[in-house]
Amino acid sequence: MRRLPFAMVAAACLAAPNAAWGSSPFLVGIWGGQHAGIAFQGGLAEVKFDCAAGSIDEPVYPAKDGSFTARGTFRAGSPGPVKVGQIFRSQPATYSGKVDKHVMTLSIELEDGTNGGPFTLNENAPPQLTRCL
Repeated sequence: MRRLPFAMVAAACLAAPNAAWGSSPFLVGIWGGQHAGIAFQGGLAEVKFDCAAGSIDEPVYPAKDGSFTARGTFRAGSPGPVKVGQIFRSQPATYSGKVDKHVMTLSIELEDGTNGGPFTLNENAPPQLTRCL
């Protein structure tokens, strides 16, 4: 039986991707928490907030320390039912945060300088949203 040197085994373990996104180089899956949630699919994401929604329009590749920044959009919602012909204004947004194992901290900065968050999201947890009424 052939044995691998300890240094090679240790290097392979350290190079392994974070358990939160498995073998994918970018974030995947459902992340949810109080007032926010993200559904990653194919590297892109749909983002939901209590009374708003958005998208992450590029794959999110966390750095070695788990931090990330990605561009996308944000659309504020309105109370009550959506009216026929109602148009929601979308604006560019920057989503940033950090993933530590199965917990994500997410913040958002809108093009107009408005900031939101931080939100704490858990992997494989549904978002806990309070919709506009």
